[in-house]
Amino acid sequence: MAGLIDEVYSLFGFKYHVELSTRPEDSMGSDEDWEIATEGLRGALDDLGVDYVVNEGDGAFYGPKIDFHLEDSIGRTWQCGTIQLDMQMPQRFDLEYTGADGEKHRPIMIHRVAFGSIERFIGILIEHFAGAFPTWLAPVQVKVLPISDKYMDYADQVFHTLEEAGIRAEIDTRAEKIGYKIREAQMNKIPYMLVVGAKEEEEKKVAVRSRFAGDEGQKDLGAFISSVKEEIAKRAIREVTKED
Repeated sequence: MAGLIDEVYSLFGFKYHVELSTRPEDSMGSDEDWEIATEGLRGALDDLGVDYVVNEGDGAFYGPKIDFHLEDSIGRTWQCGTIQLDMQMPQRFDLEYTGADGEKHRPIMIHRVAFGSIERFIGILIEHFAGAFPTWLAPVQVKVLPISDKYMDYADQVFHTLEEAGIRAEIDTRAEKIGYKIREAQMNKIPYMLVVGAKEEEEKKVAVRSRFAGDEGQKDLGAFISSVKEEIAKRAIREVTKED
């Protein structure tokens, strides 16, 4: 379970630390149950080789827990993921199961969540990336920018080719100067912009600008689509190498 949460946070590029939260003053259950539960979680963390700190008295009222605290891009921490060991609920509901030995046993309930409140996690994610999502997360992954109305037909072809490839794309059909369109796309933190004009239409290519490296030059549309699809499939977080 801790491995799953680590996989989720690593996917988004989050740093985090782990806390083992122990019995609070206001709690239920016997000392023996709490000892078994707490040592069970401690042993699991030790077996996994996870670094953690003990947060005395911050467990749930029904059992100890492992808490995962995310660190956002400006160093603030947020408690999101948690694994809670609950020996009280199965007792309260008198739950039993038949084991491989044919005997009745009492289960232990595990409460687990990777994100915490999904709304809060999304808020943390937006702040962490300052709205500049990696390509695989961006609502609009590519913006097609025709230089003028004369190249709208080719721009439309490019747009539909992107859509057919499963890439989230938009086309800017406004009668605005190309510099204005580029600046607005940059302000909207679009990962990729494809500028199309006379040369691109003639050579059946696209002029690529990215949020990560600025002007990336002319590329064959098929090659561009392949590279973006690979980036999306790998859930890559591409670093910025040049100021917008």
